[in-house]
Amino acid sequence: MAAIDQRMSLLRSIQELEFTALELNLYLDTHPDDPQALEYFNRTSEELANLKMQYEQQYGPLLSYGFGKNAANAKAWSWAESPWPWEM
Repeated sequence: MAAIDQRMSLLRSIQELEFTALELNLYLDTHPDDPQALEYFNRTSEELANLKMQYEQQYGPLLSYGFGKNAANAKAWSWAESPWPWEM
């Protein structure tokens, strides 16, 4: 798989998990006592955080303020150095 295909695949996975997490969030707003939904939300959120961290380590920040714990300690402004996620 070409590098751009790998990047797009990872970005697509992030988008899918963000959608799932948002939908679960909305569901839990009206069903806060559903333990299965809460467990699924927590797993989804953890997987989403891991994929975002992986993306940023490989390709750079998803947002101007980054996602990872090292984003606040960056020694250079890398946001504009590579194509932004929506430019591909």
